[in-house]
Amino acid sequence: MTTRKNILSALFLLIAGAVFGIVIVSDFNGTSLSEAFAKDIKLGAERSPLKADPHLTALNEAFANVAKMSTPSVVSIIVTTKATKGEEMNEFFHFFPDFKFRQPEGQQQGAGSGVIVTRDGYILTNNHVVEEAAEHGIEVIMNDTKRFKAKLVGTDKMTDIAVIKIDATDLPVAILGNSKELEVGQWAIAIGNPLGLNSTVTAGIVSYIGRNISIIGDTYGIENFIQTDAAINPGNSGGALVNIFGEVIGINTAIQSTNGRYQGYGFAIPIDLAKTVATDLILHGKVERGYIGVSIGKVDETMARANGLTRAEGVIVQDVMGDAAKEAGIKEGDIILSVDNNKVNEPNELQTMIAGKHPGDKVTVTVWRDGSKIDKVVKLKARTDEKSISLNNDADEETENPTKAPSSVTYDKLGFTVAKADPRVLKERKIEGGVLITNVTQYGEAFNRLLRTNDVVVSVNKENVSSVRAFDEIIKSKKPGEAILMRVKSPDGNARFISLMIPKE
Repeated sequence: MTTRKNILSALFLLIAGAVFGIVIVSDFNGTSLSEAFAKDIKLGAERSPLKADPHLTALNEAFANVAKMSTPSVVSIIVTTKATKGEEMNEFFHFFPDFKFRQPEGQQQGAGSGVIVTRDGYILTNNHVVEEAAEHGIEVIMNDTKRFKAKLVGTDKMTDIAVIKIDATDLPVAILGNSKELEVGQWAIAIGNPLGLNSTVTAGIVSYIGRNISIIGDTYGIENFIQTDAAINPGNSGGALVNIFGEVIGINTAIQSTNGRYQGYGFAIPIDLAKTVATDLILHGKVERGYIGVSIGKVDETMARANGLTRAEGVIVQDVMGDAAKEAGIKEGDIILSVDNNKVNEPNELQTMIAGKHPGDKVTVTVWRDGSKIDKVVKLKARTDEKSISLNNDADEETENPTKAPSSVTYDKLGFTVAKADPRVLKERKIEGGVLITNVTQYGEAFNRLLRTNDVVVSVNKENVSSVRAFDEIIKSKKPGEAILMRVKSPDGNARFISLMIPKE
């Protein structure tokens, strides 16, 4: 009997528990109590009133539309390099540390980005991404994950541009804009595959135009980068920098960084330059670029004053190295003000202007010489690495009586000492005459103007000097506040102009 009662009690408790459980989780309309209580809880504020602002809505939609329109034309490029020994790597990866899988030796793999520029498969990228690729070592991954093997069409180290080709049709082609229309402060959107993260979109502004960061490592290297704070990381190289209209304005190339990662500054090759190079690579497999054949430098206020200019403008011809410049009558010390009526104020501006020309093309170069503007028509020639120099084997000696002539003179306020040049030094440097800089005070005026010990001064204010006395007389003839222009040759044989302001008492 007791057992029966226990069983009945247990059944009762089970039934009661089930009923109670149903009650605590449900209301009488079959709705859970948690849902019922949730109706009385409001998380967050109401809809943002700013959504009614058409300007913000348009801006938001603009970025989204740019991403949707531009991303399909940007591809990922996986490169298997040629076999190397140990940690030997392409020198460009020092400056452009793209996402790499290092191996102790043998082949390596790296990743970059590219921009589709024709419907039949030509893709624009960086030279440093693909130049060390092994045969059949370039693979392209599309935005929709399709994969293609690519062949290398051509590379141009002077601009860090390359073109590759895949066998495909009806591809999404990027809209190429006009980088000449760029202004600092405009929106810039970077699209690429940084750090192995495909189809990444970042935004910023154009923070500088015409930046030279000295990474190509060649006198003829063309650096006229667009600077942006849109995040660019290893793997973005070769990808697109686009404007708010979805037009490609640059090819992302480099970062300024102390740790190999984004720290606020990225650099892109202007699309106008990239288009010119890519066209040559597609048509000829190489770039047929014209050259004037001059070594040039920046003109600042002191340099301008030394040349009779009222303000700093143009670029100074440090040395004439090619036949094109010689035949046109361009001389050392000329200041190039414009090319085809386009003003030039930076060396890389001149290089970029000429980079779009071919051998045989003619350009009108306006130079400042002896207080006047002169137009010179230059027929561009192909680059040659040979430098024509006339040499007088017997350098001029001091003409003054050596017992009376000064052997050296120190200019304390300018911060340098000049002395008679050994004829053997002049002969080694292929210089007809000059005086030797034997000491430069560190951080003094001359030092800050880039004069260095062992430089040879060959002329002052375009007058040749071959003795310390002649040099000293020219310096002493100048009044405080006036500027002098010295042409010097360094131990490596390179010539340049240096301007110095005569200090006031």
